[in-house]
Amino acid sequence: MNAKRVLLLLACVGLIVFGLARTLEFRQPDRPLGSLADLESLKARDDLNLIVVLLDTLRADRLSSYGYERPTSPILDALAASGIRFENTLAQSTWTKTSMASMLTATYPVRNGITRFNHGVPDSATLPSEFLQRAGFRTVGIWRNGWVAPNFGFEQGFDVYVKPAPLGRNPEMNPSAARLAGTDREVVDAATQFLRTHRNQRFYLYLHLMDVHQYVYDGSVEFGTTYSDIYDQSIRFVDATLGNLIAVLQQQGLMKKTVIAFVSDHGEAFREHGEEGHARTLYPETTRVPFILTLPFRLEEPVVVRTPVENVDVYPTLFDLLGLAPMPDADGVSLVPLIQAAAKGDEASVAETYANGPRFAEIDQAWGRPSIDPIPLAMIDDGRYRLHLSRGSGPELFDGETDPGETEDIASDRPEVVQELVRQLRAHTSSEQVPWGGPKQVTVSEMEAAHLRALGYVVDPHAPPGKGELKR
Repeated sequence: MNAKRVLLLLACVGLIVFGLARTLEFRQPDRPLGSLADLESLKARDDLNLIVVLLDTLRADRLSSYGYERPTSPILDALAASGIRFENTLAQSTWTKTSMASMLTATYPVRNGITRFNHGVPDSATLPSEFLQRAGFRTVGIWRNGWVAPNFGFEQGFDVYVKPAPLGRNPEMNPSAARLAGTDREVVDAATQFLRTHRNQRFYLYLHLMDVHQYVYDGSVEFGTTYSDIYDQSIRFVDATLGNLIAVLQQQGLMKKTVIAFVSDHGEAFREHGEEGHARTLYPETTRVPFILTLPFRLEEPVVVRTPVENVDVYPTLFDLLGLAPMPDADGVSLVPLIQAAAKGDEASVAETYANGPRFAEIDQAWGRPSIDPIPLAMIDDGRYRLHLSRGSGPELFDGETDPGETEDIASDRPEVVQELVRQLRAHTSSEQVPWGGPKQVTVSEMEAAHLRALGYVVDPHAPPGKGELKR
């Protein structure tokens, strides 16, 4: 190589090094470093936005940040590493409509009564979108799951509530029995268009993603070829999609003035207790869900809240962080005191008095068959023991400390525990109904039925409320 080429090569290398140095020196982080004091002062700010990302059918124990050995979620893990992660969050049901009605109203299903396929959220209920709209937020919801469609009442309080149109033929693979058109990329694309257009307005953005529910993935066999493996690959696929959303938030300078919550409505079973899927049982694989909070600042060390919490606590917590008034008639509570205590390393002292009550989950096992009487299945978790009780069968009892996967029924060995938990559970199931009344009755149209069929459900849209049959 002659001297001229050597000098040219060195010059090019020098420019590259100089450019990298300038990038490293002048590239600003998406958020400043923060502290507990910054957390406590969030409610005084009047510029904060709120984004809630609902990852349908995502179980917590399949995320790397929750201890999973596979690298399924690098984006979510990175956000959890600089934010807040709740280690043990209980979904209130394992079917989307009941679970979401519970999360959004911060009330238990037994109180709001939204438990069957022809039930909807009544106009008399007030959803978070309505509170936020009144507080001056521009409210936008983008969804792909028909169980949260407008006809079921979930559009209340949104300036825009839309299901994005699928953009042509998607090359991604989907091994589920039915094909839901499009992918979550359409949701994120619509969200990014909104962010670029309305970045200077205070907003609440609700995104309901569905690719994990449908096992949509990129065809990779990195994790294997079983349904469980493909489920993991789908999480990795959706995690990358979330990376696109985070990149736009960074580019628009919105990370430093936005609170983001990543949550799920329920998990998914892979025959841990003989069943596949969800909406049938209340075992941990279908009720333990993630709850990750990203703040407008980065924490040097993540805050991990280990005290058991519930999905009914999600919006009371977000409202408290934003300095909004508490939701009326809520069963859920703000978890901010727990976050503060965990950040100080003193969570145990608060947990004893703050999150002392039992947690509950429930499902009507006849939710898709309204022509027959309800078959309620309920679960109570007192912090150690978990008891499952269904009409027509004996109670099941598990020790959460020694058997977190609930593999050994010890009901016959602990009759005194069973008796006390049955008493508490029956008291819970006889709770007073919410002041805004019970669910509205909904008739499913042909178009809506077609969308639900794409989720894997069989619907008779011509049956009036109380007469139709729905199977999965």
